[in-house]
Amino acid sequence: MNELKDLLLAPPPLSLAVAESLTCGALQLTIGRISGASQFFRGGITAYSLEQKVRHLGVDRAAAAATNSVSAAVAEQMARGACALFGTDLGVGTTGYAEADPAAGIAEPFAWWGLARRLPGGAFEVRSSRVDASGASRAGAQDAAAAAAFAALLAWVRALRARSSARTPSAG
Repeated sequence: MNELKDLLLAPPPLSLAVAESLTCGALQLTIGRISGASQFFRGGITAYSLEQKVRHLGVDRAAAAATNSVSAAVAEQMARGACALFGTDLGVGTTGYAEADPAAGIAEPFAWWGLARRLPGGAFEVRSSRVDASGASRAGAQDAAAAAAFAALLAWVRALRARSSARTPSAG
């Protein structure tokens, strides 16, 4: 976990915020357990309902309502919304089903994580992926989604730093 801190604090330092639904604070807890997290972590929000996702994170109401707020697009919008809400360079969003929901046609738990990076000029680079949690308990599905989102964030920041160092000429 300290690798994330080292990567985020390397020049130029990057700041991070989180928006969670399904994971209900588990990702923030993981990040908050990193010694020195206050140097890069600006905060997070748990927004369970559509109303709160729209109000605090700028999620598109109609698109989210059509998917019960569970889609790649919603996870990406939550990540962008976390960046906007906390004024950060990077954001992570999580949404999904922690349990089967037969009434909604959901047979097994699954989630989406979204990552957002603020670019110069205010645009965002985003990415997302689905996390299948077939057979997992409610807590197991939440833990799997939080772990997958953290791993994706770490891999993305590694890649960003590798690209950045490849463009920076070495002193010599």
